[in-house]
Order: sequence, then structure tokens, then C-alpha cells
Amino acid sequence: MNLLTDTLGMTEFWANVVIMLIVCTIVFAVFALMSGITSWAERRIAGRMQSRYGCNRVGPQGILQFVADAVKLILKEDLIPDGADRFLYKITPYLCLMGVLATLVVLPLGSRAMMVADLNVGVLYFISITSIVVIGILMAGWSSNNKWSLLGGMRSAAQIVSYEIPVAMSLLTPILIAGSLSVGDLLDSQGWLPWEWTAFQTPFSALAFFVFFIGSLAEGNRTPFDLPEAESELVSGFNTEYSGFRFAVFFMAEYGNVFLIGLSTTALFLGGPNLPGFLQGNPFLSVAVMMLKTIFIMFVVIWLRWTLPRFRIDQLMDLSWKYLLPCALIAFFGQSVFMLVAHQIPAITQITSIVVFIVFLLIMIKFIGRIRTNYKEQSIPVGLN
Repeated sequence: MNLLTDTLGMTEFWANVVIMLIVCTIVFAVFALMSGITSWAERRIAGRMQSRYGCNRVGPQGILQFVADAVKLILKEDLIPDGADRFLYKITPYLCLMGVLATLVVLPLGSRAMMVADLNVGVLYFISITSIVVIGILMAGWSSNNKWSLLGGMRSAAQIVSYEIPVAMSLLTPILIAGSLSVGDLLDSQGWLPWEWTAFQTPFSALAFFVFFIGSLAEGNRTPFDLPEAESELVSGFNTEYSGFRFAVFFMAEYGNVFLIGLSTTALFLGGPNLPGFLQGNPFLSVAVMMLKTIFIMFVVIWLRWTLPRFRIDQLMDLSWKYLLPCALIAFFGQSVFMLVAHQIPAITQITSIVVFIVFLLIMIKFIGRIRTNYKEQSIPVGLN
């Protein structure tokens, strides 16, 4: 700032404005690149799961396909339907993108020192700012003057409002463990060993972890909860009438949301970037650990899209109100009682966390064995089995 004020003769106000514009441009560029790579990864993973190649022509292994798509969308005509609310129609995609980008303020890309703002109410901010997306989606459906778009927007409003409650309730469990609403404190309350992560500390925190992950999928409109843009029912849902760059912004927000699901799940439940004591201060390793965990969660999110069928609207609501919300309440009250018992018997905490992790490991071994069995059965030519 001193360089700008001294060299260019700017006032402090305009120097701050220039710095903010530069930072926002860099963040937007990095976010756009990350969203594009995620879209390429999803298409490649989907191809492998469906026994085909996926995009593999533009660039090595098709890695530049998202660049070609971006250029095509930017050059396409920006159409506005007759009867649409032009002002709301134009600003809606950027509102959705802003709701995703603003969440990154309190989520670390590496160690606690790499957070933009370590707010003392970071978890509350995280829950609140994600609600902006549903406002954008509802505005997109209404302003398009299209019945399919409006139906998609209404579905999104009902879905996200319903699933925000179990998601918020599930976060009470890590808040109890850390004793703070700060995301940085939640990171510090976890260790680097898997049984020291919040997700495996108690059976109740494990339950909260699954409620949070499933609820996050629903809030992000990811399969099997993609009813607001169900192609087989609503053409494309809330974004049916959009084209060109604004259409690209919607999908940038969607794939950015996949990254957000991975980042938030890693930070709040999977130990974040925590490393062993002698490596704790290494910023490069902390970023690498954080990104590896985030990429794994993103892979699971993509995997679920190409594995599970879409829920009906009644099934969607039943899952939230009849199952996830009671599970979140059980996790919260169970964790409270467990902490009272652990206060009297300190050794029970470590024993319980190790047992929970071993149980999770056995389930994963069984699951992987089942996948291998299915893969071998599908590999046998027809007529030989």
C-alpha cells in the first residue's frame, strides 16, 4: 500500500480499492482454473466408470477441454428471454458465485496461518454465507419467465432450507469438542493421526460427520440430490434459459461448490492440514496434505454422481426431516453426555477414538473387497460365467 501511495500518488482509500481489485482478480482466476480442472476430472472419472474414455482430444488426456468449453461459452450470444426480469436475470449467476467464493474466507487452504480471516464465529459465518446460493437459484428460476426454471428454483429453496438444519446441527458436535466457533480452533482440536480427527473421536462425531457430508451434497445440488436441475424432468432446471458466459458462471459455481464440500469436510472433520510435530511448521506440506484430503472427498462426490440414482422429492424431504435431523440431534446430545463421562474417566476418549477408527477401517476393507468382487464378475465375458 505504501508503494502505491508513494509511487502513484494515490490516497489510502484508492490504494485499498486497487489492492482489493487485484486480489479479487487473482482469486477469481484461480477459482476459475480450479473449477475447470474439476469439470475435466469429473468427465474423465465418469468415462472410466461407464467403460469409455471421456474427453481426450484437446490437450494431453483432454486436460485443455475446459479451456475450449470456456472460449466457446464466452463467444456465444447472451440471450435474454421475453418477459424476463432483465436486471435480476443478469445478476443472478454472479450472486451464486459470490456465495461460494465468500465461504473461502474462513476455510484454510493450508495451516491456520493461511486463512484469510480466522473469525471467532467462523462456523456461524460458514453456515450463513452459503444461504446466498439458494437466493441466487430462486431468483434465476423466477426471473427467467420459464415454468421449468421456476419449478427448479422452488425445489432448490425447499431442498436447501430443509438440509441447512441438519447440517448446522451436525456442526454442533465439532463445536462441542473444540469449545469454539472458530474454524482455526476446530483445526487445533484435531491431531494428525486418523483417530485424532473429529470424524473418528467418538461414535457421535462419526455420525455427525456423515450427516454433514450428506447434507452438504444436498445443499450443493449434487447427485442424488440434483432435483433443482434434473435434466430428465426439468430440461436443465433453474438455468434452462441461460446461455453464454452467464451459463458458464453457474457451472463455475457448481464445480467450485464441489471443491468447497471437500475443503469444509476436511477442515472440520478430517484433521485439516495437521502434521506431526516436527513437520508442523512446513507450509508446503500443510497445503499438500489439505489438498490431498480435499481431492479425495471431491472424488467421492463425483463417484456418487455416477453411481446413485436421483431421489424423488418426497424421498428427499423424508431423508432430511425423518432421518438426518434426528441423527444430528442424537450426535449432539450423545456427544454432550460422552464429554461428561470422559471428564470423569479421561482414558475413555483415546480408547473410544481408536475403536471407532478400527471399525471404520474394517467397514472400508469389506467395502473395497466387495468392489473387487463386482469388478471381477463384470470382467468375465458373457457366456463364460
